[in-house]
Amino acid sequence: MDKFPVIHTERLILSEFTPEDIPLIVEYLQEKVFSELTSNIPYPYSKEDAESWLKMSKKVFEDRTGYTFAIRNKEGKILGAIGIHDRDDDKAELGYWLGVPYWNQGYVTEAAKAVIQFGFKNLGLNKIFATHFLHNPSSGKVMQKSGMEYEALLKQHIKKDGAYFDAALYSILKNG
Repeated sequence: MDKFPVIHTERLILSEFTPEDIPLIVEYLQEKVFSELTSNIPYPYSKEDAESWLKMSKKVFEDRTGYTFAIRNKEGKILGAIGIHDRDDDKAELGYWLGVPYWNQGYVTEAAKAVIQFGFKNLGLNKIFATHFLHNPSSGKVMQKSGMEYEALLKQHIKKDGAYFDAALYSILKNG
């Protein structure tokens, strides 16, 4: 794939991020909850963090190791992000975040289902997995609603701010 894909769902457009998206990314990720619920979003979140993230996202696409999609409404406004990143052996990891004003409206589930389908159909993956902190059960519900099944509890799997956290692992297989 030479050109970044665009995926359309019933309510969303999943597309590449642009530098014009940086102000909204920074605005959304100023909420401390993102740092508390994810393993890799710092707090406070700066313009430089967003620029670095977009640069990394572009590089993984160019290297054919991942896709980081902007989750947009049909008018093109960014609501959040969802990514799928190759972990070799025909498997990839799914990750996402959504601006707080858009929580509990099914947007991430809708985006996740589309990205999972993209991973199986377009990338030839056999397995897609995701993890979440135990103190973020809403993320586990998104995984379940996206068709993923609970696979394991990964003890002290994530180190953040000097502490170790357990993570729940969910996955979905191409052929069930």
